[in-house]
Amino acid sequence: MDDEQVTDRPKRGELRIYLGAAPGVGKTFAMLGEAHRRLERGTDLVAAVVETHGRKKTAELLEGIEIIAPRYIEYRGSKFPELDVAAVLERRPQVVLVDELAHTNTPGSANPKRWQDIEELLEAGITVVTTVNVQHLESLNDVVAQITGVEQQEKVPDEVVRAADQIELVDITPEALQRRLSHGNVYTSERIDAALSNYFRRGNLTALRELALLWLADQVDAALAKYRSDNNITATWEARERVVVAVTGDRESETLVRRASRIASKSSAELMVVHVVRGDGLSGVSAPMMGVIRDLAVSLGATLHTVVGDDVPAALLDFARQMNATQLVVGTSRRSRWARIFEEGIGATVVQNSGSIDVHMVTHGGSRRTTAPGSHRWQRNALSWTSAVLVPAALTAMAVLVLDPYLGLSGESALFFIGVLAVALLGGAAPAALSAVLSGLLINYFLAEPRHTFTISEPDSAITIAVLLVVAVAVAALVDGAAKRAREARRASQEAELLAHFAGSVLRGADPVALLERVREVYSQRSVSLLRESAEGTTAVACAGNDPCLDLGDADTAVEAGDDEFWLVLGGRRLSARDRRVLGAVAKQAAGLVRQRELIEEAGRAEAIARADELRRSLLSAVSHDLRTPLAAAKAAVSSLRSDDIGFSAEDTAELLATVEESVDQLTALVGNLLDSSRLAAGVVKPAMRRVYVEEAVARALMGISRGTNTFGSSGVDRVKVEVGDAVALADAGLLERVLVNVIDNALRYAPDSVVRVNAGQIGSRVLITIVDEGPGIARGAEDQLFAAFQRLGDQDNSTGVGLGLSVAHGFVDAMGGTIAATDTPGGGLTVVIDLAAPEAGPGERSDGDGSR
Repeated sequence: MDDEQVTDRPKRGELRIYLGAAPGVGKTFAMLGEAHRRLERGTDLVAAVVETHGRKKTAELLEGIEIIAPRYIEYRGSKFPELDVAAVLERRPQVVLVDELAHTNTPGSANPKRWQDIEELLEAGITVVTTVNVQHLESLNDVVAQITGVEQQEKVPDEVVRAADQIELVDITPEALQRRLSHGNVYTSERIDAALSNYFRRGNLTALRELALLWLADQVDAALAKYRSDNNITATWEARERVVVAVTGDRESETLVRRASRIASKSSAELMVVHVVRGDGLSGVSAPMMGVIRDLAVSLGATLHTVVGDDVPAALLDFARQMNATQLVVGTSRRSRWARIFEEGIGATVVQNSGSIDVHMVTHGGSRRTTAPGSHRWQRNALSWTSAVLVPAALTAMAVLVLDPYLGLSGESALFFIGVLAVALLGGAAPAALSAVLSGLLINYFLAEPRHTFTISEPDSAITIAVLLVVAVAVAALVDGAAKRAREARRASQEAELLAHFAGSVLRGADPVALLERVREVYSQRSVSLLRESAEGTTAVACAGNDPCLDLGDADTAVEAGDDEFWLVLGGRRLSARDRRVLGAVAKQAAGLVRQRELIEEAGRAEAIARADELRRSLLSAVSHDLRTPLAAAKAAVSSLRSDDIGFSAEDTAELLATVEESVDQLTALVGNLLDSSRLAAGVVKPAMRRVYVEEAVARALMGISRGTNTFGSSGVDRVKVEVGDAVALADAGLLERVLVNVIDNALRYAPDSVVRVNAGQIGSRVLITIVDEGPGIARGAEDQLFAAFQRLGDQDNSTGVGLGLSVAHGFVDAMGGTIAATDTPGGGLTVVIDLAAPEAGPGERSDGDGSR
């Protein structure tokens, strides 16, 4: 019986989800499109829940689809439609449409969440097609709330969505969604303005779109993990790596960087190019070649780093671990097979010590060329002293056992002479001297008569041994001196390369902090600081790294910049005197950067004074006409009223007085803007921040416009539609009123046939005020110029003002810690968005689903 039950149990249905980045992208529309395609193929399909939200085109797609009526649940005196799970199970279609996966069921339903209802249908073997927006995913709830300022109450666990058999992203550009919204295809007309200025801002939509794409990309990793589990694959398949590629500066470096770039691009990894500066003669890199590598790294989106270390493998691995790299790309060895007997090479050493870091060995054209083996210093020392002992012993054995019957003492001594030279070439004078002494003693004991004693019977033999010792030591000293000069040359080359590296950072515009960070990275220091000594004491000008040294006494290494004013202090391992010589030049460069920055700041202040002077000249030029026009009108009206030659009627007198009043109002507005501009230029605007109800500020602004500061008078104000709700901003009431006066006045002036809509809403900790018109708008790219002084974009009539209104508005909003920006209105026109801080939310304040109040 149990076996029959297991056999008869239906196969679990499939779950298909349409994932959207935001409301209105077309998830339900896409779901209904799939439904019609399935119906055409003969699939038994029904619609259990389809939310059209009053959208006509979506409702039209329901035609021809069998609909299962919802189940109504009574709650608090109202009835709410919910998914009728029992009716669907009784009907048992092959496929059922259930919209809005994250929906919370009305209290009294069998399950608290709709996704739990869908689980019952899947267990019954019914395939479910559903929809969900990315903002409803549990893992992204806090991120979405931070971006949009709206905390979603309806959430669905990520594992429910991840368990879907198919997830299809429904995506359109933010601009297209805004156009769809402005055309009334998403919300009703009374909600369009609030939605566009709050939840459906372009920045919000772009961020939500990126979240959806990244979340869906993560599902590829989940699918891969499931595949590996199902197929018992235990090998690690890394993703999203950080790749470090080591370059030598030779011709193959470009090949390595490009290969590493391809490795990094496959996993969207960060790519870092590192060059190890060493003093063994194998790192001589020309500045042009490093410039080529630097340009290539920049073009591929990589960063270029330089570190110092004689032990190249250790330096590479230390850098990779410091950067949390997971992959290291190195070139194959240039060494021949014989050379690898003495030393494995950098690549092999890196592979042995890499630990958890994956190492890629990349072949290149230079890998088949051979060079002399370059051992590390301690390895060379050990080998040279060992050779000083073993070479004479080996030559003695060969002479006694093989060559003694054929050669005399002179010939055998020549062999020992060659051996001493070999030791001198390998280890220098000291090992060669030891080898010469041992050789003389061995020749005396084993080869000179009488043998097996240190007595020499023939003077020729003694002279031969003495000459051997003297010549061997002399040649060894010459070889050692040449080697020292070669090391000095290589060291000088290293210093020149480091100085060129640091100088390049300065020439590329690095600030002192960036230069100090370069020094810290190159010399593997904990911290690097630039200190300045003055009569007031020692101050830190710039610091890089952790726990920086703020006093000369705390430094492990201190280098003077050469002017008794600046010091470069380092915390970490103590550096040698030669390193200090390089750092002395770097300290001078850092001090020069500080002085250069001070000169730039001083030049900036001088430039600001020059701009202020230019502003005054421009101001005098711009206002000359605007001051004369109302003054002339007022003077003419007053002169007429004072004239005794003409008798005016009451109507004429009232008209002349109205002309005087209007002219004085225009002068008042002009002088007010001029004074405000002067206050902003002088930096004396000190806003008194407090809670300001936006509705009251807009009302006061409209009253100010209707009193005559707007050339359109009260008829213009009649075209302003205000829908700001109970929005409250943290602002200066007077400054906010002046901002609104100038922005609304600008909209009325340049959009004479348009309704001007003023909306407001709170998004998280910010309050957005939008002034929307449907006039001619401005040219794309001219948004920033709109808020510059003396700008009247598209206006050739100099009688309408000096163009200071929006400039003053911009300055006042900046003073209140906010921003003001202009963008095009979907469908045509201009939208100005004022972004201000919101006061701390009081009890009971809450936003609805799209962020409007």
